Amino acid sequence: MKLPVTEIKSIAIFRALQLGDMLCAVPAFRALRAAYPQAKITLVGLPWGKSFTQRFHKYFDDFIHFPGYPGLPEQKFEPVDFTGFLAEMQVREFDLAIQMQGNGSVVNPMVELFGARYTAGYKIDGHYAPGNSLFMLYPDEGHEIERHVKLMEFLGIPSQGTSLEFPLTADDESAFAQLNLNIEPQKYICVHPGSRGSWRQWPVQYFAALADYCAEQGYKVVITGTAEEQEIIDQVKEHMRTDAIDLAGKTSMGAVAVLIKDAAMLISNCTGVSHIASAFKTPSIVISMDGEPQRWGPLDSRIHRTIDWLQNPDFHLVFRETVEMVA
Repeated sequence: MKLPVTEIKSIAIFRALQLGDMLCAVPAFRALRAAYPQAKITLVGLPWGKSFTQRFHKYFDDFIHFPGYPGLPEQKFEPVDFTGFLAEMQVREFDLAIQMQGNGSVVNPMVELFGARYTAGYKIDGHYAPGNSLFMLYPDEGHEIERHVKLMEFLGIPSQGTSLEFPLTADDESAFAQLNLNIEPQKYICVHPGSRGSWRQWPVQYFAALADYCAEQGYKVVITGTAEEQEIIDQVKEHMRTDAIDLAGKTSMGAVAVLIKDAAMLISNCTGVSHIASAFKTPSIVISMDGEPQRWGPLDSRIHRTIDWLQNPDFHLVFRETVEMVA
C-alpha cells in the first residue's frame, strides 16, 4: 500500500450523495476496511448518511454531517455552517482524507482544507489536485462500482470484489412484519415507479402494464415509494386492471429491503432500490432514464436486465424482457 498501516489510524471519506451512489461505493469501503482494519473510518456526507454508517458499521466508525459547498447541487450551501464544519474537520486531525465525490474539479481544494496528513482521491487535467501521487486521473468510463475499486487499487489497496451488500437488522425485520402483508416469498413482485427527478420518470402506464402482466401470471403486486411519490403510485394503480398493494410512505428503507430480498422480481427506474436488489440477487428490470446504464445499472446482466430508454424507447422490448424474467 502507498500509505502503511502504521501511519493511518484515522480516515475521513468524503462522499455526500444519495443511496444509490453510496451503495455503489460499498465494495471500495470494504477494501479500505480490509486494508486498514484498526483505523477509525468516518463518513463525511449528507444528513441521511448517519443511518448509512449505522447500517454499514463494519466499515464505518463515525459520521460527520457535511453542510454543502458551492457547486454541489445536493443541498444548499450555508457559509456559517460550513465554517464550523471545517473547524471540526481540522480539529480531528485525520491521517487520511479520501475524496470520493467525483472527478474532483469542484471539491479537491475543499477536501485539502480538511487538514488531513494525507489527502487522496480523483483528479482531472486542468483542475487543482495536490501533487502527492495519491490522486488518480478520474476514470470517466466503466461502472461506478469499478471506478471506486480502481481508486483503492491505485492506492495499493487490494480489491475485495465488486459484489454489493445491504445488511439487514432485527429492526428491519420487525418493521416489515408490522406491515402485516398477506404475501409469500417469491410469490410477489415489487414495482417502484418513483424517481428523484421527473426527467427520470418512466411513464406510469408502462409500469401498470408490466404489473398487470405479472399479476396475470399469479404474482401479487406490491408498489413501493415515499409519501412524496403517492401521486405517481396512484397514477400507476389507475392504469392497472388488477389490484396492487400500495405501500407508499408506509415503509422504512430497511423494510423495503426485506421486501425486495424475498420478491420474485423488482421493476424500477430508481438506482437506489435496483442496487438493493443487486445486493440480494433479486432479479430485476431496470429502466435507465439517465443515459448511463453502463455506469449505474446492476453489474450482473444475467439476473438484472437494464434497458437504456434514451437509446431504445421501446416498451415492447421491456415487456419481452419481463416475460423472459417471469417465465
